[in-house]
Amino acid sequence: MEDKTIDLKPVARIISEYVHDYESNLIAILQQAQDKYGYLPKSVMKEISRLTDVPLTRVFGVVTFYSQFTLIPRGKHAVKICNGTACHVKGVDDVKERVKEYLNVVEGETTADYQFTLETVACIGTCFLAPVMMVDDRYFGKLTTDTVTDIVKEYSN
Repeated sequence: MEDKTIDLKPVARIISEYVHDYESNLIAILQQAQDKYGYLPKSVMKEISRLTDVPLTRVFGVVTFYSQFTLIPRGKHAVKICNGTACHVKGVDDVKERVKEYLNVVEGETTADYQFTLETVACIGTCFLAPVMMVDDRYFGKLTTDTVTDIVKEYSN
């Protein structure tokens, strides 16, 4: 199922925003490509390499070095559950289990319909809201097993 059907025209548009200094702008180019496609398919990385003359090994090296990049499709919504000390003490494990059951995934997986990707993060930095999670860029705190599924449901299509 490699990405033969992916439209590569947006890659050229992204690269056209950078005037020939592609190597120093590689991370920005990759970020924009990932924003467009939701992840970095092989065909997109090859096209970036071809259009910029940056070796594919360099493109792949950058993508695999930085954790912000992903080579696998991700969900439309990122659900990040804090696993920090305050959240742990306040019962985040039960909240996390409820989300896993509701989405039918384990940590790091994406739902079959590509609506959600579930992640556990070391600390979200909002300990006063513990236990806390983020859906995309929104924070939700003082979670319970009863409230957490209602929050996730808000993002369902």
